[in-house]
Amino acid sequence: MSRPDRFSWWWAAVLMMAMGAVLTACEEVLTPPNANEPPNTTLANIPQEDDTLFALTTLHWDGEDVDGFVAGYEYRYITHHLILGDSVLTDWEFTGETSLTIAFESSDELNLQIFQVRAVDNSGDVDPTPAERRFYTRKTIFPVTEIVEPSNQEVFFALDHVTDWWEGIRLTMTARDQDGEVMEYGWAVDGSDWTWTRDTTLFIPPSAFDSPLEGQHQIRVTSRDNTNLLDPTGDSVTIRLVRPIHDRRILIVDETTESNFPFGVTFTDDEVDRFYADLFGTEYSWDYNERGAPPKDTLARYQLVVWHADNSYSTNPHRLPQHVDLIQDYLNTGGDFIMSGWRILKSFKPTENFPQAFADGTFVHDYLHINAADETPLGGDFDRAIGVGAFSDINVDSLKLANSFPYYGLLGQVNIIPERGGFTEVIYSYDGNLPAYRGMAVGLRYYGTSFNAAVLGFPVFFIREDDAKRLGAELLSSMGY
Repeated sequence: MSRPDRFSWWWAAVLMMAMGAVLTACEEVLTPPNANEPPNTTLANIPQEDDTLFALTTLHWDGEDVDGFVAGYEYRYITHHLILGDSVLTDWEFTGETSLTIAFESSDELNLQIFQVRAVDNSGDVDPTPAERRFYTRKTIFPVTEIVEPSNQEVFFALDHVTDWWEGIRLTMTARDQDGEVMEYGWAVDGSDWTWTRDTTLFIPPSAFDSPLEGQHQIRVTSRDNTNLLDPTGDSVTIRLVRPIHDRRILIVDETTESNFPFGVTFTDDEVDRFYADLFGTEYSWDYNERGAPPKDTLARYQLVVWHADNSYSTNPHRLPQHVDLIQDYLNTGGDFIMSGWRILKSFKPTENFPQAFADGTFVHDYLHINAADETPLGGDFDRAIGVGAFSDINVDSLKLANSFPYYGLLGQVNIIPERGGFTEVIYSYDGNLPAYRGMAVGLRYYGTSFNAAVLGFPVFFIREDDAKRLGAELLSSMGY
């Protein structure tokens, strides 16, 4: 072999050796990496081992991962009932937090709690030896729940839909917890599932009640405290719902007490009944003094209720204000209302000096839309009212009051309405002997979306009969009757 050939062969061998070394180096780089290391978990030293604590306890922990990072934690606890002898084991729960306040199950007199927490790394591996803390909790006391309203066996008007004025059946509940705090309330109707809320007052819609809506229904309540204890008994009431059918026009509620007419005035109950029957064209009358307020089953049949209390009084005001819940329920579900009487508005604040304002939330303010009322003095001063708009003037019947003391043919202590609310119009104004009151409203009409109402601040029985009949006809016409 010539010298050049030997030289070429030698370089080829060197190149092959170099390539082999490179391949060997590549094989070493492709060696699989080391297996993932699981994370580690530690618990803070509060609470300390074997402490005795309240069931609602806060724990803190941390984790580390040498070859990645901690993505979160899983925790659980085991409760051993030391008196009862049984145990409760919860499932592992995931959290991204490093501190939680946990309500430990503590139904026994003394409970051993074993809390465990384990870190989870970015590969999904968990700490094989969870951090653990053992401590004891005392027995927690169940909350006690009570229905404030409605009362058991209470009766309500009910519609099959909510309106601006009727939102459903009002439910108010309360609860107490001797060793903690009530966190939420549950209510249920007719055996339905619990509905949970933090509100203590709400309206139950008609859709929540079993069909038929009319009839008896049961409302149940319960509560849950901050240790997740649920009132095991709760409270319940049975109520009855009445559907307003309004198949009759007008009911007269007679609260006039003829024995309390002024001295020198003598009329019988039959005479007053006939007067109002002619005035409003109805024979349907309810004597309050004999039967009390009409029940809701009765009111449900009428489109309009006229309540009169035409006797004067000094110490025993009219009793209509005792029944505002009844009237409000009637109005909320579509009934109309007219009220009149001697010192009728004064009856709502009998111990207060007039003029007097009526605040938001009161029947007079919210339903009659009267912001303030006044009253003329004791003695005769009022002989007629001026009709406003479609209403005619009306005159006091001086013959009925001719021998009355201290009125002598006139009316006194007439209720004046100096301040009225929205959606109202004056239908009668004062035109008596006291110039300070002339032009002020003594009759008011409210136009509403669900109901209409009218207030007359004087006893209609002592208006001349022909004028009173016009009053009745014009008032009914303005209300669509």
